[in-house]
Amino acid sequence: MILPPEAHPLLNALVFTFTNPTYQRFSTLLVAAVLTTGRRTVANLLRTLRHLAPGHRTSYQRVLSRAPWSGVQLGCALMRFLLDHLAPDGPVHLVGDDTVDGHKGEHVYGKARHRDSVRSTHAYTAWRYGHRWVVLAVLVQFPFATRRWALPVLADLYRTPEVSTAEGRRHRTPAQLICRLLRLLLMRFPGRTFVFAGDSTYGTHEVARFCHRHRDRLTLVSKCHPDINLFTPPPPYAGNGRPRVKGARLPKPRQATATAPRTRLSVAWYGGGTRRVEAATGVGHWYKGGCGLVPVRWVFVRDATGTHRDEYLLTTDPALSPDAVVGIYCGRWNIETTFQEARSALGLETTRGWCQKTVLRAGPCLLGLYTVVAVLFHSLPAAKRCGGVSWPGKATVTFSDALGAVRRWLWAEAILPQAGAHTGLEKLPEPVRELLLTTLAPAA
Repeated sequence: MILPPEAHPLLNALVFTFTNPTYQRFSTLLVAAVLTTGRRTVANLLRTLRHLAPGHRTSYQRVLSRAPWSGVQLGCALMRFLLDHLAPDGPVHLVGDDTVDGHKGEHVYGKARHRDSVRSTHAYTAWRYGHRWVVLAVLVQFPFATRRWALPVLADLYRTPEVSTAEGRRHRTPAQLICRLLRLLLMRFPGRTFVFAGDSTYGTHEVARFCHRHRDRLTLVSKCHPDINLFTPPPPYAGNGRPRVKGARLPKPRQATATAPRTRLSVAWYGGGTRRVEAATGVGHWYKGGCGLVPVRWVFVRDATGTHRDEYLLTTDPALSPDAVVGIYCGRWNIETTFQEARSALGLETTRGWCQKTVLRAGPCLLGLYTVVAVLFHSLPAAKRCGGVSWPGKATVTFSDALGAVRRWLWAEAILPQAGAHTGLEKLPEPVRELLLTTLAPAA
């Protein structure tokens, strides 16, 4: 598979993760996954490229099931490329969340019954059988978009206590899994600082304690419970008895909000806009028995327009201002958009692998494909960013536009020339050529 020069920097960053034969087949599957519009099974990917995918079908299936490569190294290589080209300096803003990937089958590895947060409400809980992925993404502001895009780089499979016991491994909660992914980035990129935003699943004392241990390079911003226990630092040891681990009790955020003065602020809001809010804030040390104190700043937020419910947020950096805390947390919603677009446009829930290696590789690779498409679209010249769908009132580029442009670029400059149809394509009238490329490269 010979790709145009715009794709070479990204592929050169990923090539050292694989052996040469595996890389040839992986790059072929990568291109096929971008071009395919149906299920992202290996058989369907090969059906898209036909004779441009040489070799037996099973050699491509073994890329996921048996080939010796590491998903962690691949994710770190992708992260390295993003930091070098899209975020060369300053703090790196990370977002984390989990999503349920529905997967049918009797013998699918790691399949369990999970709560589907997309289909659930406060009064109704929807359950789904499949995999629950804990995903860590980088927030990137592209010049062609009004909001920041959440580009997935690392993902880990949440295993239920039953699966963990059967495998003889210690059970880890989603909060513990996100700490593992954050620790990996801290180890692999020692010269960078990170700001992590997560919802209430990751606003636990354990995650806050982990971020506080690495407070010189890592900051947590999350939703918190309004009744967390806050204290002052312990007084100096007087020399008698056991040293105290906490000082005087402070009012809980819910109690302090009732009397604390509120400030009107204009903060960054969901979708890239701004919103007028009322905010109250305070500082204290969050205590949990046997786990010690974590200094935090809590922020109460009330939407002045009345369209959003009241929220309590916290950060492990007490020096952050309330408007910065709200803006960082609202940026977390971009990963929900990523999950929705990965399902609708990239076939996130359409894989059919069932063995352990295939399951642990296929899901993260499809999530990483979102990042690959965004990076390829960003690398294209403005003249080649065509094929998007427009309607009255649309003022920004969406992921479906980026996917359609990348598909059109691959068909016109890589697939059709290698298939021997480049000369015939140039002889077609312009309207017919546009119709052909639009049909081959839909924007969704």
